[in-house]
Amino acid sequence: MRILYFIDGLGPGGKERRLVELIRELSKDSQFQLELAVRKKDIHYKDIHTCNIKIHFIERKGLKKDPRVFYAFYKIAKKFKPDIIHVWSNLVAVYAIPTKTILKIPMVNNQVTNSTIQRVSSILNHRLTFPFSDRIIANTYAGLEAYNAPKPKSRVIYNGFDFKRIRNLEDAALMRNKLQITTKYIVGMVASFTDKKDYTTYINAANCVLENENEITFLCVGSGDSSNFEKEIPTKNKNKILFLGSREDVESIMQLCDIGVLTTNQERHGEGISNAILEFSALGKPVVATSGGGTLEIIEDHVNGFLINPKSPEALAEKILFLIKNEEFRTEMGARAKEIVVRKFSISKMIDDFKNQYHEVLNKQLN
Repeated sequence: MRILYFIDGLGPGGKERRLVELIRELSKDSQFQLELAVRKKDIHYKDIHTCNIKIHFIERKGLKKDPRVFYAFYKIAKKFKPDIIHVWSNLVAVYAIPTKTILKIPMVNNQVTNSTIQRVSSILNHRLTFPFSDRIIANTYAGLEAYNAPKPKSRVIYNGFDFKRIRNLEDAALMRNKLQITTKYIVGMVASFTDKKDYTTYINAANCVLENENEITFLCVGSGDSSNFEKEIPTKNKNKILFLGSREDVESIMQLCDIGVLTTNQERHGEGISNAILEFSALGKPVVATSGGGTLEIIEDHVNGFLINPKSPEALAEKILFLIKNEEFRTEMGARAKEIVVRKFSISKMIDDFKNQYHEVLNKQLN
């Protein structure tokens, strides 16, 4: 089976990681022959270079929908002769339509990765590409509902967590020393510093907690400009609320945490399946998160984590203090979180689900 993948780029995002993990595993299977088309040359996930597949770079030159990209992708597909085109983002789904139509190649569409439609252009984009898609795959049921994807050809494949990523973490004591953390407890949020994430609620909750419990360090880990959030911290708490920026050793940092947090700005973003929640859970950490979107498909309130309403720093502070003060409950909740990742979000299940969808699409094409 020949599959031609097409994505905007392989920057440090969950969708990009998921594609690289899929290619990595399928490249080990002799029944698959894979090629990848990418619009941007900057690659964060270097694993892609170990997969022994051909990578084509198709850079856009100025124009938003540069016609040369349509033609470049068409030439790649005509030479490779894929059985399936698998697109992984909004714009490349549009770029792939002429090739799919002219060469009569089935197209699998993975552009639904969140559960909130933010712009009219996003609505129009999906309405344009869905009719040309033979299969629409989202990583949440909430995403399919939000984008009103046609049900007969829509499926959900959850993100797969690869436990190999947490096998050889840096020694926890050394990490604590490296980060100069001396408090008994650590709470962490791993998310980009953008308007999609609600660091204001997290920081306000941290300030509130530190009024009652001084033995906690709060970590803020992610890419982007954190300067506006740092201004929200009073001087007395600056050594207890730390901004670590973007890190290559993020899992080693997450293992230090007693509690994980993910607060979302739901006016700007609906979560898909958050890799940060999966990572904390796989490490046996309970997570307190904003209720809504795909988060509801990972966290069952009071079972493997806590769900709070949007923009609720008081509720977040209350849940953090409860978990800190109830070690046995915190440990049991973390164990349940890990069990759910093993059962529902394993990398092997994700790979098998994609294989099944490819075979279904081709069988339908043949019939």
